[in-house]
Amino acid sequence: MAQVRDGFQSRLGFVLAAAGAAVGLGNIWGFPTQAANHGGGAFLLVYFIVIFLLALPALYTELYLGYKAQANPVKALGQAWQDHAPKVGAAAGYIGLAGAIVMLSFYSIVAGWMLSYAIEPITTFLGMQSLSEFLHSDSMLRNFIFTPLMLILTASIILKGVKSGIETWSRRLMPLLLVLLVGLIIYIATLDGASEGFAAYLVPDFSKILDPDLIIAAMGQAFFSLSLGVGCMMIYGSYLKPGANLPKLTASVALLDTSVAFLAGLLIIPAIYVAQFNGVEVFSNGKLIGEGQLIFAILPELFGTMGEIGLLVGLLFFVLMSIASVTSTISSTEIPVAFLVENHSVDRTKATWAVSAIVFVCASTIIVNFDWLFGLVIMVFTQYQLPLMGLFYFITVGWLWQRGNKLNKASSGPHFWFAQYIRFVCPVLMTLVFANVAFG
Repeated sequence: MAQVRDGFQSRLGFVLAAAGAAVGLGNIWGFPTQAANHGGGAFLLVYFIVIFLLALPALYTELYLGYKAQANPVKALGQAWQDHAPKVGAAAGYIGLAGAIVMLSFYSIVAGWMLSYAIEPITTFLGMQSLSEFLHSDSMLRNFIFTPLMLILTASIILKGVKSGIETWSRRLMPLLLVLLVGLIIYIATLDGASEGFAAYLVPDFSKILDPDLIIAAMGQAFFSLSLGVGCMMIYGSYLKPGANLPKLTASVALLDTSVAFLAGLLIIPAIYVAQFNGVEVFSNGKLIGEGQLIFAILPELFGTMGEIGLLVGLLFFVLMSIASVTSTISSTEIPVAFLVENHSVDRTKATWAVSAIVFVCASTIIVNFDWLFGLVIMVFTQYQLPLMGLFYFITVGWLWQRGNKLNKASSGPHFWFAQYIRFVCPVLMTLVFANVAFG
């Protein structure tokens, strides 16, 4: 029996959900790290330019594919390639599907760390020292406890569908995320050393703006922070009602996502300088020491220098990180769930638990082989799949998709020039991003 397709009920609900899919550890962890290592204000300025030149067209392209097809990525790309090689389009959809599973596998582990670190200040306050040490540990047992907890939390939202699950919880979580972010910025701003961090972040060194490494890093960060290339935006675009103002919605999502990234930098970079002021070793040769350890080493050490208020700040910070994790995991989970529901008529409840079980098996494999597999999986996903899929979307919309593609039928006006931009400029920019991240 055919299933009735769910969808977003309001423009605000869609914008919050899509921005939530984009807002994640890439914004609150990755963006400030990139900014700190690439000239602070100079990186920020170039990042804003690149968002407009590359990320906005990429976001529009992915949303447009899903919106026109009103289907999951496998169906949407198969339809877009129907005049040439539908199996090629569908195969790309399957690659995106596999990518969503892979992303969830390592993302759920990291999200579990965030949840663990969020609980730790409470156990410290209650004097439960051994439990506190366990929550801070890198043990396999901790991973096997908190990874499935994050998967269950995500599944509980997905089970309720788009309107009652994804949209409802995005309306709750995104405003809370913004409130926590702004509140923490205000507090950090009162601490010694913060002013130096604000200056480093907000005042650009114009001599660095044309640095090729900085430009390519900003391009890669802009693309990855919007969660493009795996199908998250395509599936959310497919849930929009007919007649939606897609350009306006695209701009709204990009603006909210970019605002969160900007605010994250406004929190993290001053916090780094506060930590440095308090004697924490942060930089070596102008680069952050242990970039991946920023969240789990430098900042907790900073919170530890604050006394009891540090427990509250640490709690709020990692609650913030946990919310950012969940808003991203629900969008990635929806991709394979929608595929099972639409292509194989599987009940949503069964599909959700089946996907969660598959992700847990994959995550368990990574946990057991963590030392060599975790970094490898992230490298393959971020350095190869995401930019190549983004390039594939540009080529699909710009060159191969004919039936139903109103963008390419325009012969004059803004739509015509936008189509030419997607056809000729965006693939070149995306190729540069891929060449940089893949080959350095």
